[in-house]
Amino acid sequence: MSASNAPLSPVRALAAIALAGSLFSASSLVAHRSQSHAPEQASEARIKRVENGLLQAATIKGQTAATMRLADRMEHYNVPGVSIAFFEHGKIVWTKTYGLADLVGNKKPVTAETLFQAASISKPLTALASLRLVRQGRLSLDEDVNLKLRTWKVPENEFTKNEKVTVRRILSHTAGLSVHGFHGYALGDPLPTITQLLDGQKPANNEPIRVQAVPGSAWDYSGGGYTVLQLLLCDVTGKTFPELLDELVLRPVGMAHSTFEQPLPKDLLAAAAVGYDSDEVPIKGGSYMIPQMAAGGLWTTPSDLARLAIEVQAEYEGRSEKVLSHELARQMLAREKDDWGLGFGLESPGHKRRLGHTGSNDGFRSDVEAYLDDPGQGVVIMSNADQGAMLNDEILRSVASEYGWTDFHPQEHVLASVAVSTLASYTGVYELGGIKHTVRLDRDKLLIEASPLGREPQQLLPESDSQFFILSDQLVFSFHKDAKGAVTKMTIHVNNLALDAKKVQ
Repeated sequence: MSASNAPLSPVRALAAIALAGSLFSASSLVAHRSQSHAPEQASEARIKRVENGLLQAATIKGQTAATMRLADRMEHYNVPGVSIAFFEHGKIVWTKTYGLADLVGNKKPVTAETLFQAASISKPLTALASLRLVRQGRLSLDEDVNLKLRTWKVPENEFTKNEKVTVRRILSHTAGLSVHGFHGYALGDPLPTITQLLDGQKPANNEPIRVQAVPGSAWDYSGGGYTVLQLLLCDVTGKTFPELLDELVLRPVGMAHSTFEQPLPKDLLAAAAVGYDSDEVPIKGGSYMIPQMAAGGLWTTPSDLARLAIEVQAEYEGRSEKVLSHELARQMLAREKDDWGLGFGLESPGHKRRLGHTGSNDGFRSDVEAYLDDPGQGVVIMSNADQGAMLNDEILRSVASEYGWTDFHPQEHVLASVAVSTLASYTGVYELGGIKHTVRLDRDKLLIEASPLGREPQQLLPESDSQFFILSDQLVFSFHKDAKGAVTKMTIHVNNLALDAKKVQ
């Protein structure tokens, strides 16, 4: 599924909390230094501190946060391989890779040239291509996209009477278009055409992409909107999406190890990581095909994404115009709605200027974060497992701690004292999306067990009589009682979502 660093869909929210057990022992972990960017001695020391300084998502006020080793956390989360690139002052300072790109097959190690699916990090590149066509006068940010769509039109309805779907609104997720994200297609399965995707017709596995809110009225993350944009770019230029993105973005930026081709060309298969699901099984064929290329089809490396972020930083400051003019780069990173610009997520108000995006396809997790102010530091983290999102976050917190960033720190909670009898009242089985969450009492500790939370039980730590947190992720669990005092459900709070798990036992 394509995803973002944004409020999550219920399906992605479940994926976002996925942890798992062991794939291989820590002794089999293999670390490989990039040959193209050998770290200096100072960077070597910092890398070691990053590797040994991973931090969980939550801390208890008054207690020192425990640091963790990357090797141990890879084993804990069932993540075979990780690749990292760190940059500042317009240059990639260091890269480091760990583990295996293919755990089951030829057991090839991850290298700096190993390709990962970037998933929703494809969207900022699609935004750059769209804005470059705006720069060339071939697209307008604010006209109705139906004026230039030729192969297919956005169906008009009651929501589009006075407001229209525009490129600006698609890029900022305010177009009112449906379909949060997509599932891919296994190698050998029939691939839908883009019009079949847009209309939700077989063999497409998604609902039709339609306007479901007045365009411009609200923010709602939509991979469907970017699929409309994919067709628009192809209709306007007469080129395929992969060749167009190669021409407008990849080659100008110097992303020599990147492609939007779906399926991945045979000559690149040897360089591609295999993705793994939460049950330790490789994705069929190694990875799913993503015909919604604009929303999630990019194959790339952390170094190439670092080059992209460095170029955007330079264009924002007016030091380069390889893709966008200074004015368009400023528009791209101006706040459109909530914490979003055109393609990138932005910093929250009051924080240092920053751009970022995450990606989540089956078997792959990725993150790019870059500050706009001097020294322009940033990091790209990519991993090849469904459980990689939490690991990536722990690495990001370690990087933030090492380099003194004010963002990405563990969330502090105040621990409350709750009677054991109250804790005992919450025990039972709760179901959400077909997944059972078992809450049980072990002496005076309330524990939760569920397949997305890994094989080890997680302690539910109280911050009030009815609200609890865990240390491994920024999840909050609250329990609800009916008028008779019986517990009826448990709500899982993740970002801005509240997901209700009904008590079934």
